[in-house]
Amino acid sequence: MAHHDPRDYVLGQELRVRILTTGAETSGRHDVVEAIQFPDTATPLHLHTRYEERLFVVEGECTLWIGPEMVQLRPGDYYAIRLNTPHAIKAGPNGCRSLLVTSPAGFAELIARAATPAHLAGPDTEIDLERFAAVSSELGDQILGPPGTVPADL
Repeated sequence: MAHHDPRDYVLGQELRVRILTTGAETSGRHDVVEAIQFPDTATPLHLHTRYEERLFVVEGECTLWIGPEMVQLRPGDYYAIRLNTPHAIKAGPNGCRSLLVTSPAGFAELIARAATPAHLAGPDTEIDLERFAAVSSELGDQILGPPGTVPADL
């Protein structure tokens, strides 16, 4: 039987996530995940109403649309996304590996509840959008537009 890490997840063909620290392990103060966004994929335009997201790029690069700004992030770059700020992230041509810290904890729970355990994922795995939307809204996230939408489109 292949070894699998219960902390490894995928969100469709866009994102691979390893939960490094859960909210349960920090009394809800924060969580930490390693996120690998596949080349040229984009997140939906969204915002968080209950937690701030801090993004530290380890490898590759990404473009972050945040409110009225567009920022290019490369290895070693860091960005703090404040509450209630519409944002979208698109990986560069070689993808992007980053550490995401949310405080108070929130994102790791979304992944654990709405993503596919990596050992069950295959080349055709898709995001269960209904489940993802339901858990997102329960955790205070708002999806504002499909991948490719940026804040200026609102």
